[in-house]
Amino acid sequence: MKNFLRYFFGIGQSEEFANFTLAHFAPIAVAVAIIILIYRFRDRIKNLKNEKAFRYTLAMILIISEMAYYWRLIGVPSLGPNPVDHLPITVCGWAAVFASYMVIGKSQTLFDLSYFWALSGSIFAIITPTVITYTGPTRFRYYQFWAEHLFIYIAVFYMIFVHKMRPTKKSFVKAYIGIGLLAVIAYYANELIGPGANYLFMARPESTPSILDILPPIFALRILIMIAAVTVLFVLAYLPWYIKDKKATKIVLQKENILEEACS
Repeated sequence: MKNFLRYFFGIGQSEEFANFTLAHFAPIAVAVAIIILIYRFRDRIKNLKNEKAFRYTLAMILIISEMAYYWRLIGVPSLGPNPVDHLPITVCGWAAVFASYMVIGKSQTLFDLSYFWALSGSIFAIITPTVITYTGPTRFRYYQFWAEHLFIYIAVFYMIFVHKMRPTKKSFVKAYIGIGLLAVIAYYANELIGPGANYLFMARPESTPSILDILPPIFALRILIMIAAVTVLFVLAYLPWYIKDKKATKIVLQKENILEEACS
């Protein structure tokens, strides 16, 4: 039993996880299925007497999955937490924390941060989960990673479909400033810690395959491209709501014009 636990909570010596394989797509497919079910039964869920239990369950999963990352580091001496890459300076980690409190308190501000950070930051981890390259489906870290990252999306879409929450232009600004502040913290953490520190992937390309490998190693160019990419992703995340508002405004104007013509 001890050997099994040491293996399950440990890290592999060779690559165990590959991008764009069944191990990659299966958890994403499960999350998409859950989101579709939430949309399909959104009205029934909203009217349940114990609907709050759904939100508290989501919050519990998010908090436990986020904290389990650090519990594993403490419980496995060979992993040993260190400031080089184990400080809580990640978009995904904070998005999970924000999303957990969002579903409990139905906070608009936390929804704003969770929505944009998930769709514009965590998406990179979903496309190329480089941090689990050495921990495949037989390891605890694999399940912890997917639970933490995918339940952010489930929580966000739960609040959209069931509680009709949505981002606004102010949401865009708040989330953009927030991720900018986190980037500043990550920059100074990388500078203070020195070699090895690469929070928010700002310092250099990772050693394992990642979508961020396309970024140049030159710091200034790397930062400029990351800012541009995040800006574009923020705009794309808000675009469906912008189009929806434009259509709604157009319909209202058309009705007003019809009424004016009828009265004249």
